[in-house]
Amino acid sequence: MSVFAIADLHLSLGTDKPMDIFSGWTDYVQRLENNWRKLITDEDTVVIAGDISWAMKLEECDKDFEFINSLPGRKILIKGNHDYWWATKKKIDEYLTAKGFDTISIIFNNAHVADNLAICGTRGWNYESSGEKDMRILNREVGRLETSIKEAEKTGLEPVVFLHYPPVYDTIVCEEIINTLKSHGIKRCYYGHLHGAATHKHAYTGDFEGIKLNLISCDYTGFFPVPVV
Repeated sequence: MSVFAIADLHLSLGTDKPMDIFSGWTDYVQRLENNWRKLITDEDTVVIAGDISWAMKLEECDKDFEFINSLPGRKILIKGNHDYWWATKKKIDEYLTAKGFDTISIIFNNAHVADNLAICGTRGWNYESSGEKDMRILNREVGRLETSIKEAEKTGLEPVVFLHYPPVYDTIVCEEIINTLKSHGIKRCYYGHLHGAATHKHAYTGDFEGIKLNLISCDYTGFFPVPVV
């Protein structure tokens, strides 16, 4: 069993917000499915780090989740900034059970074990946060990250963190998130959110103060899930 990761599927199978209008996204759903099926088996786990569906409400997610559920492997979802359908963990768990989406689970103040790793994380927040409202949201996300990492630590396995927002972008550092990762000795962090070549070139990938940062936005990975290594 192996662990893979990808972010920013931006599915709109039940809504009218196709991503094909953007450069590089032509036939992206079919490309994603083809690539996924080449790599992933039912024994594998794929972490999807946010911006999963353009649906506005949980009940509008059916077609997007049917698609995700039909793909091989176990899927673990983290909230993105465009996942407006995201609700309480109880409501999402009840929805997944009622719909029979039995290969899908979420991270929301919790952690999951996969291939001797403890998968944890949260959405995070804008790396340029400065206003009072932004700081309230950021502090809440830091609390959720702390809770999720602590749940991961209880397993005795290495916690691997997944965020939607990048904790570092170009020369901008979200100190609150980075300090939380460092305080728990996190060595690996995967994130999404960034799209397009102009943005990707400023993405921070590689070692940052002892933490290996990895960008996994699907247009960056070529719509391939990437191994968690």
